Parts: sequence; structure tokens; C-alpha cells
Amino acid sequence: PIETPSPQEHGLDFQRLLDASAYKETFRQDMIRWGEEKRHTDPGFFCRAAVEGALQPVWVVSDTRRLSDVEWFRDAYGDVVQTVRVVATEETRKRRNWVFVTGVDDAESECGLDQGVAFDWVITNDGDKVALGKQLEMLVQSLHRNL
Repeated sequence: PIETPSPQEHGLDFQRLLDASAYKETFRQDMIRWGEEKRHTDPGFFCRAAVEGALQPVWVVSDTRRLSDVEWFRDAYGDVVQTVRVVATEETRKRRNWVFVTGVDDAESECGLDQGVAFDWVITNDGDKVALGKQLEMLVQSLHRNL
């Protein structure tokens, strides 16, 4: 995730922040607030941290949340950047135990890319493994062609 530096700075268990546990929810608003403060002073902070030391020909930078993140990558790497949005219906998300939390799920950190980005790829992940596999295979084939 693009915000990886924050857990270490605050002594939190990074792996537990990746799951859907109550542990993550306990710290979620504080982490959002901390991230907003970092972005306010340095909009490229998390983006630079995500690519630091990366030498691979293809990177997957997961969990960008804001238009400024997408713009940073496009400015830094130009036309080679491929944006991918993964979507699922609200019904599917609820089956996966997602519950809307006012002040969190309607904040920029959760919906900052809902408008203003023309994604190169939109992948639907509603539980159909075959359909998901086909979509991902198309994406991978495109990446291979562009290497």
C-alpha cells in the first residue's frame, strides 16, 4: 500500500492493518488524519516512498487514493503508467463484511478517485473467479506487450 511508512512511525502492526479486523478500524481515522497532514506538507511523500529502491521493469503500486497520487506517477513516469481500478458492487462488499462508516468511507482517502481519473483498466471483482481471471490475464498480456 502506498501509505506503508505510517504504521512503522507509530509502532503499529503493519500486517494487522492489512486485514479487516477491529485492530485496523481502531487506528483507521488516526492514520487518515496523519496521512492528510503528510500530504498537505508534501504531496509526493507517499509516492516517493512507494517507488524507493524499485528496480523491476513493472511495478504494482497498490492503494493509491487521491488524484494527486495518480498525477504524481503520471508526471514522474509518463505514458508507461497504467491505472487500474478494481470495483465491486456494494452488495458484494457487504458480503465481504464491509460496513459504511460516515467520516471514513466518504472521506477523500476512500473516494478521492471516484471522479476525475480516466482509468486505463477497470477490473470487476464480484466473486466470479473465472471472469476475474480473464480480466487479469488481459491486463498481464498488455503489460508484457509493452515491456
